[in-house]
Amino acid sequence: MRLGLMIAAGMMLAFPALAQTAPSGVGERPPVTPIKASKVILVGDSTTQTLSGWGGSFCAKHVTSFLHCVNMARGGRSTYSYRAEGSWDLALSEMKAPGFETVWVLIQFGHNDQPGKPGRSTDLASEFPENLRLYVREARAAGAVPVLLTPLTRRQFVGGRLENDLEPWSAAIRAVAKEMDVPLIDLNAKSVAAVQAMGPSLANRFAQMPPSREVAAAALTGTTIASSTGVAPVAAPAAQANAAVEPLGDPKLAFDYTHLGAEGADFFSAMVTAELAVQVPKMRRMLVQ
Repeated sequence: MRLGLMIAAGMMLAFPALAQTAPSGVGERPPVTPIKASKVILVGDSTTQTLSGWGGSFCAKHVTSFLHCVNMARGGRSTYSYRAEGSWDLALSEMKAPGFETVWVLIQFGHNDQPGKPGRSTDLASEFPENLRLYVREARAAGAVPVLLTPLTRRQFVGGRLENDLEPWSAAIRAVAKEMDVPLIDLNAKSVAAVQAMGPSLANRFAQMPPSREVAAAALTGTTIASSTGVAPVAAPAAQANAAVEPLGDPKLAFDYTHLGAEGADFFSAMVTAELAVQVPKMRRMLVQ
């Protein structure tokens, strides 16, 4: 081994031109054609963010290498708190980054705009739709193409019927999309139809963790019960000074009727992808269905 290295070193010293000779054909390369890549940015709450929503699966499995996917959704956020904490400013910075042919921003809110969310709830009649209009106007001003999504359904049933308490917020989003000529993915309507068709027992498979025996048994009757039934209680975290940062965007890794595990994320990300291919035709060639 040492003798071989000494011989190689000696040859390099004796014939220095050999070390500097360019590989054959390098100077004959054809001109490189610059790529035309685009970007999609996800904005929303825990039902969109990675690990508890559909967004992680969407970015990982449903876009080609020519569509850069950035998931900026954060758990616990509403149309108000996402902006108030500065997350929307970060998203605007992503929209303005140079070099991309087209930048789309998918915007999905509703869950945390509902009443009973301290520091986050918004007024459905006025504040919520106006917040959406402002997101649309600012996204367009940043050079991006906004796409509105109605909120993913929860998976609670009574007597075999899915309870869709997010319909009023979905209706408001549809109205803003029509008013401002924004592409709309009606994820609420699509997810409601799919979850209603499969029923509570099958829908429970979409959660992050398996249900307790009590919860699973109740689902067989067609009526869901509290998701924590039969589960040992966990000490509540210390109170946050700012309700807008709860739960800090981290998945709870528990069974509930809102958040998604891997199976749920795959199912609904495929649904979003299929709808995007129809409602935003320019994205179709960059989507993996």
